[in-house]
Amino acid sequence: MEFGFRGPAGRQTLGLGAGDIIRRFRPDPLRMQLFALGLNHHTAPLPIRERLAFQPERLDDALHDLTRAAQLREAAILSTCNRTELYFAGDQPDRAADWLARFNQLPLDQVAPYLYSYPQRDAVRHMFRVASGLDSMVLGEPQILGQVKEAARRAEEAGTLGTVLHKLFQNTFAVAKEVRSTTAIGANIVSMAAAAVHLAERIYERLSDQRVLFIGAGEMIELCAAHFAGANPKQIAVANRTEARAQGLASRFGAEVMRLDVIGDVLPRFDIVVSCTAAPLPIVGLGMVERAVKARRHRPMVMVDLAVPRDIEAEIAKLDDVFLYTVDDLAQIVEAGLESRQQAVIEAEQIIDERVDGFLSWIQARDAVPVIRALRQHAEALRAAELERALRLLARGENPEKVLDALSQGLTNKLMHGPTRFLNQSEGMNQAEAGRIVHRIFNLDSAD
Repeated sequence: MEFGFRGPAGRQTLGLGAGDIIRRFRPDPLRMQLFALGLNHHTAPLPIRERLAFQPERLDDALHDLTRAAQLREAAILSTCNRTELYFAGDQPDRAADWLARFNQLPLDQVAPYLYSYPQRDAVRHMFRVASGLDSMVLGEPQILGQVKEAARRAEEAGTLGTVLHKLFQNTFAVAKEVRSTTAIGANIVSMAAAAVHLAERIYERLSDQRVLFIGAGEMIELCAAHFAGANPKQIAVANRTEARAQGLASRFGAEVMRLDVIGDVLPRFDIVVSCTAAPLPIVGLGMVERAVKARRHRPMVMVDLAVPRDIEAEIAKLDDVFLYTVDDLAQIVEAGLESRQQAVIEAEQIIDERVDGFLSWIQARDAVPVIRALRQHAEALRAAELERALRLLARGENPEKVLDALSQGLTNKLMHGPTRFLNQSEGMNQAEAGRIVHRIFNLDSAD
């Protein structure tokens, strides 16, 4: 089985087994490592995403089972229509993939080809990009930030949101806010689907008052449905040759499902029609739309034809009450926003990279705390031992000046024993590196 690893340069198939890919990211056993593991619309088709989605009522049980079965110290689950991701802190990440498949009653070899895994820095960067809308099906869409916040809230309620993940989520919210307030990431029309919404908004003051019919159930219709759903239209319906495929799409958006052969009867009900099928001949004809316009009493209708060859007869554009747009019309709008989008993405990525460095500095400082504590305890033990020895000598009447001199020499010798031994046991090139380390620790370059 193989995991797909998505790094900054894109998805790569490593050709590694489940255990192999995790061993590649095996953390230092003395440190707790952050990981992100999951799949999304880039790596997995809808049928797989559906099987691995978590219903809200299952999240608490899932979080408890995940931390127990995978032996994780902290965990959160982000589950939306486009992604299922586990964010966790621990030292045995290989168990998370096994758990994800088992909990959803799927063999791991059916899930593994669609999974990506991010360790530490890449995990932090991925979460920042997700919350900022850079990894969304609809670039810059705002709904994902609310979904990330909900994931944090559910983990906190379940008791699986520890110190590290809590800090990560708080930083994530701040980064997303900064990206949205200082860049135009959510303001540009960057896809055919976004352009379709933009054109509809030219005709209707509020899309929330309109009814939308999607003809087809492919990837382009899926993108359009995601965009239009964000405007909360009064009704959404999906008509497709295969009802089962339409049902899968409709369930995500609370839409009605219908057959293609009833479009002529229901067309008057809809204000916006978006079509994209692989049909060789038009599905929506001139006579069908003329009857719909008459039944609507000449209320305007927006029709968007994204299919090639076209689904909607070109003559329909001549009707006074119909606004028909084709792929070429939408392409002009997308091209106009392309330059602005590229600049916004560059700016957003720069913000994210800076904030990743800041969060990892916090992680490193936190990792140093146990070492600092152990060092202080060691020094305190040496001090206490030398002090006890000096007090015994003073109690026997020894010269105080000699006792103090012996105390200082004994403490110095014991404190220097570790670094001196470290230098003496180093060999070759390691000796030079050991010398630089000791120089830096004791600040010898600036010593008088």
